[in-house]
Amino acid sequence: MRRVVLFFALLATLVAPFASRAEEPYTPTAANLEARKWFQDARFGLFIHWGVYSVLAKGEWVMNNDRMGIADYEKLPPQFNPVKFNAAEWVSLAKAAGMRYITITSKHHDGFAMWNTKQNSWNIVDATPYGKDILKQLADECQKQDMKLFFYHSHLDWYNKEYFPLGRTGLHSGRPPYGNFDKYLDFMDAQLTELLTDYGPIAGIWFDGIWDRKGANWRLRQTYDLIHKLQPAALVGNNHHLKPFAGEDFQMFEKDLPGQNTTGFSGEAEIGEIPLESCDTINGAWGYNESDKRFKSTRQLVHYLARAAGHDANFLLNVGPKPDGTIQDEFVTRLREMGAWLVKNGESIYGTRGSKEVSPRNWGAVTEKGDKIYVHVLDWDDAVLAMPKIARAKSARLLMDGSAVKLEQVPNGTLLHLPAGKRDPYDTVVVLETR
Repeated sequence: MRRVVLFFALLATLVAPFASRAEEPYTPTAANLEARKWFQDARFGLFIHWGVYSVLAKGEWVMNNDRMGIADYEKLPPQFNPVKFNAAEWVSLAKAAGMRYITITSKHHDGFAMWNTKQNSWNIVDATPYGKDILKQLADECQKQDMKLFFYHSHLDWYNKEYFPLGRTGLHSGRPPYGNFDKYLDFMDAQLTELLTDYGPIAGIWFDGIWDRKGANWRLRQTYDLIHKLQPAALVGNNHHLKPFAGEDFQMFEKDLPGQNTTGFSGEAEIGEIPLESCDTINGAWGYNESDKRFKSTRQLVHYLARAAGHDANFLLNVGPKPDGTIQDEFVTRLREMGAWLVKNGESIYGTRGSKEVSPRNWGAVTEKGDKIYVHVLDWDDAVLAMPKIARAKSARLLMDGSAVKLEQVPNGTLLHLPAGKRDPYDTVVVLETR
């Protein structure tokens, strides 16, 4: 019995340093806090899911969904030759859409690296006929066009044999029934070190995948501290669908707005005190899926952008490029139309915060900035819109042309009398002046 007690006492001394380290408060640097503010002001970004899975045109989960083994999946890189990829065109498209940052998959769950990693040969330079570093080209172009760049990086890996025990996905990959998880995490940190050392200023890392093995020790704080050491301004976010952990700088919500849980992903995602982001797709897929024609309209996408801002969150809108490196026309059209709307209405989105007086409603959302309040009338056709009381509102006008809007303060609310025949096809924005 005494030996058992001594064993657990020794174990406690070994575990205690890790536990205390994991619980140690995270104090962001001044550069990090400045980056958080920039992130909140940006409000709109481009998400890009791209990898060798695009060859099969069935989405980014094809290896798991089609129960593909590694031997079969290794046949894809020799077919991946995106000779039509043009970094300048991609960044220019994001700017034309009114987007302020790009988040691209550096490594998805299949483990395939879209850069010239030195940690293995499972990458676009060593394993494909294309033989060029996609992320380097994009990083250089983002710097040239003054566009912030984030990397999406998957925690889980269906290819790496050290990812063991296996999680809930990728069970048909044919990996051996053994491995060293700490060795895998060392591999992941080594890859992140490359991305944060050799690709210029990186705005942040967008993690995904720890839900595959919820009970594992992912050494999150060690990895987060590594990122902040290499680039203090870089923001860390993790799509774990949980309350934010110490060391994270923004919180994301997958295909849901903060506080909602229509997908079932966000049941445990208590909203934290850090900047927020919501991500969604134009059709139903993240990676290229040629059979998915469920395209959201530009109107729906503008609504999502406005509602996200009303929830005090950014909107990260995804495209899944084709294997040749082009972005399909349906996506391009919608992005350019959103950009045209933002040229005229961007002041109601960029730099705003969600209203504390009027929470998002079925009819729309409210944002504010300085002495202006922006009422986004999305789903409302009647002549009068009744809102909760905004006593500080003094006058109202349409953002589209400055036309006066009758503002009426009543005992229990604020009424807006919307001019007939002056509705924006996407989002009619009414500006309330508070002085």
